[in-house]
Amino acid sequence: MTIRLRTIAIAGLAALVLAGAAGALVAWLGVYDVSATTQHTDPVYKLLDYAMRRSVQARARSIATPGDLDTPRRAEGGLVHYRAWCIQCHGAPGVAPDPLAFGLTPAPANLLASGRSWPPGEIFWIVKHGIKMSGMPAWAWRLSDEEIWDVVAFVRAMPRLAPVDYETMARRAPQQPARDRLQAAAARAGEVQAGRQATARYLCATCHTIPGFVSAQHHVGPPLDGMGTRSFIAGVLPNTPQNMVRFLQNPKAIDPLSAMPALGVTEQDARDIAAFLGTLDKVRSK
Repeated sequence: MTIRLRTIAIAGLAALVLAGAAGALVAWLGVYDVSATTQHTDPVYKLLDYAMRRSVQARARSIATPGDLDTPRRAEGGLVHYRAWCIQCHGAPGVAPDPLAFGLTPAPANLLASGRSWPPGEIFWIVKHGIKMSGMPAWAWRLSDEEIWDVVAFVRAMPRLAPVDYETMARRAPQQPARDRLQAAAARAGEVQAGRQATARYLCATCHTIPGFVSAQHHVGPPLDGMGTRSFIAGVLPNTPQNMVRFLQNPKAIDPLSAMPALGVTEQDARDIAAFLGTLDKVRSK
């Protein structure tokens, strides 16, 4: 390496170190306002938006769009799910979002513009996987891929709908989705990986310390790192997979004094979570 290249490399490394130190100092001093009552600064918003778009583009490249995406059947099916899960934050032609959306930062996108500008594969990826730190949830466990494509079809159709057209379309559509995938799944034996996913989906890490989960630093429930080797569940019930399923579905039926709420855990999800918890022991979690 020549002296010139070495100098450039050292200068670049020094710049990175200084930038990292400056970022750490800003975080430590609490300079940046994280309140949802103020918007991001313009540079921060543009940086986050750019990073989000590039991330979605990189992950959606291989997604194949169905050939019938622009048919009325797809859009009408998507309207049912959109009205059940999406309109609260994003609104619709002539329909305002619910008040809860007014406190979100960044503000939920107006999807009339998204339907025009975003490729269908990228809309599909966002609906399925959600966006971290934005309030946009992942619908992968609530909707099938076909149902998500229906939502994509409706989002793409929205820019062509006047408010009166939307009202007419909404009156024709069923008021609620025909089924709930979480309840409709066929029963099977518990699976560890599915249980890990279900543990995340039911927000268990907001109350418990769980090995491998990033969560808040303060918890209201006991740590679960040794759950697989404990003798009892909640101190009262022998720790078996069958009893864990019972407890997860109805904690207060087992222990009326338990602070564990009923989360609407399906039997299949309870089986999966029980299988995952059975793998946790303090030796492996250290």
